[in-house]
Order: sequence, then structure tokens, then C-alpha cells
Amino acid sequence: MENEKYSEIRPFNDLETREAMLRISKHPLLSPVIQYLFPDKNLYEMRELIASLKTVDEFQAKVMSNVIQKIISDTSRDLTYSDVERFKDNKKHLLVSNHRDILLDSAIIQLIFFVNGIQTSEMAVGDNLITDVFIEDIARSNKMIKVERNKNPRDFYNSSILLSHYIRETITSGRSSVWIAQRNGRTKDGNDMTEQGLLKMFDMSAPSGDFVEDFNDLSIVPVSISYEYEPCDLLKAKELYISRRRKYEKAPGEDLNSILTGIMQFKGNIHVSFCDTITREELTWCSNMEKNDRYKNLADIIDRKIIGSYKLWKNNYIAYDLLNHSNKYSSYYSESDRQSFLSYINYKLSGIDEGQKEMEEIFLTIYSGPVFNNERIEVTDI
Repeated sequence: MENEKYSEIRPFNDLETREAMLRISKHPLLSPVIQYLFPDKNLYEMRELIASLKTVDEFQAKVMSNVIQKIISDTSRDLTYSDVERFKDNKKHLLVSNHRDILLDSAIIQLIFFVNGIQTSEMAVGDNLITDVFIEDIARSNKMIKVERNKNPRDFYNSSILLSHYIRETITSGRSSVWIAQRNGRTKDGNDMTEQGLLKMFDMSAPSGDFVEDFNDLSIVPVSISYEYEPCDLLKAKELYISRRRKYEKAPGEDLNSILTGIMQFKGNIHVSFCDTITREELTWCSNMEKNDRYKNLADIIDRKIIGSYKLWKNNYIAYDLLNHSNKYSSYYSESDRQSFLSYINYKLSGIDEGQKEMEEIFLTIYSGPVFNNERIEVTDI
């Protein structure tokens, strides 16, 4: 599996992780990271611990699981999840997840697997987040698959083929499950939708040309993650505001800022739903359509599972009613809840000098989007 052709994108093996741990333990950035995450820990002892790690599993068990647990403990009320038992048969799956936070979406899923004694998955992450050797050492020692972006069309096509083959081999060989977001970039408007291009990428490595068999081999499990307080909600609202006026250009260091904001921001309650696996019957239904419609309808099936399993919080219902000047969902929250969410919005937008009213509307759209989506799939079910 560690074919040289995958060496630039695959996670580190144990030997490479051992070497990465030695580099990380000596890196000057490790000190502020440890002081922020574990202010009560002895810096020298933490460096010694990291330098002693010899395998990916050790790094995840002794460092990364504690890091994610600390973040969740410090910035959320509760983490719940449903149907994780489906992974205890050791079958490997392609986890296609909605995407709300750059780092935490996949990290939380790995923590859930870890505490339930389930093998953690590999995770496909854009190389735009790998800004230096220190971050790459941490990420690839933590089972990160590097997804190459910002290439010319020909190179992008070739890298997509390589990624497709790597993901398929990883799953069908029984080596590991793989997590990947349903779209390129986070959902910013509350509207979770699977990109058809992602499904076409999976099909680039199809060995038989049989739509049903090739997608069934991937054993796709949609995953729905919902945060009571949307990670980076203000940053997302600002981006949407600017995008209404001109093409949005990321500032230098913006991705890192979003990662740090997502880590530090209060998230309230968090819920992860592991949905039913895409069935052979569903794939057969898609296969009876024209080629492009196959991808469109498979994306729709994934979306319906993610949306239908999304945990709707009081904030979502309040935002819907505020945006629509209605009381349609008032039975789901109290007046006190409503006032609390209004105070939260006012606090978030207190530093906005321009377009306050429009920013408030965008903010409410981010939170109400999951309710609109839930209504949409209920209507189409009738």
C-alpha cells in the first residue's frame, strides 16, 4: 500500500512518524502550543513524551486524543453521537461528512472512534492548510491524506486520479476507513450540499466500470455533524457579505485564523450522527439514469441522509422564526431562549460598522439554513 506513487499524499507510516516526533519535540512552536493547551504540564516532560513516541497509534492515543478532549471540554457543553456501533464490525467505509469547521469536524469523529475502541480513520485534508513542516509533521502523523489544490487543470486532474486510487485502495484493502468532506471548503450559509465533482473523483478509480459495484465497494457512510453555535459564524458572515459585492479573496494567514477561531470559540452542544450506509438498492436506482444524473441523484441521497440526521438546536429554530417574522417553531424554544440568542447576535455584530442589518440577515441565514433544508426534504418525501 505504501507504493512510492502515493508518498506525497499518504499519511506517515510508523517509521516516518517516529522521525516526525523527534522534529516536533525540538520545534520552537511546540512551547506556545503546549502552554495554551496544557498550561499545567511541564514543558520539558511534554517534549520528552513526544520524542519517545514511535508509532501513529501512540501519537493519537497519548497526544491527539488528549488535545481534542481538552478542546471539547473547554469550548463545549456536551458532545453526543448516534449509531457509532455500526463501525464495530471492522468493515472499512468512506465517511462523507458535512463540513462546518476546518479542523474539528474530522478531529471530533476520530475522538468518538478512539473512545469507543474503533480504529480511527484516515482524513482527507486540503494542502492549503499545510503551511509549514511543523504542521505537516503533526497532520500526517495523525493519519492525514494530503489533498492537493490550487493546481493548473491538468495537474489537478492527475492529482484527483491519484487521490481517488489511494482512497479506494485504502478502503477495499481493509486497511482503514477514510473521512472526507462533502464539498471543497466549509459550508458557510448553513446549506449542506455534496458536490457532484467529489463523486466523480471517487469514480475515477472505478476498476470495473459498473457504477453499482464500484460505489458499493466504497461503502459510503454519510456523517452529519451539528454545532449549537456555528464555528467561525462571524467570519463566515463577513465572507458572505463581501461575496455579495465582489469576488472574495482570502487574506494571508486566513485559514490559520479560521482554525484557531474554530478551536477557541464556544460551540455549545455538538452532535454527530453516523447515517445509514448507501445501499446497493440506492446505487442501482442511480445507475438507471443518464451518467451525469447518476452523480446528481447519488449526491441528493447523501444530502438527504445528512440533512435528515442533522441535530436541530433551539438557535436554528429561533433564527428561522426571526428571519421569517414568524412563530412557526416557537414551541421548540422559550422567550428566554429567544432573548439569549438575540443577545448573542448583538454581541457578535457589535463591532460591525457597515451593513449591520444585512449582516444580521446573513447571520440568521447561517443558523436557519438547516431548518429550511429539513423542510425541503420533508416536502419532497410527501
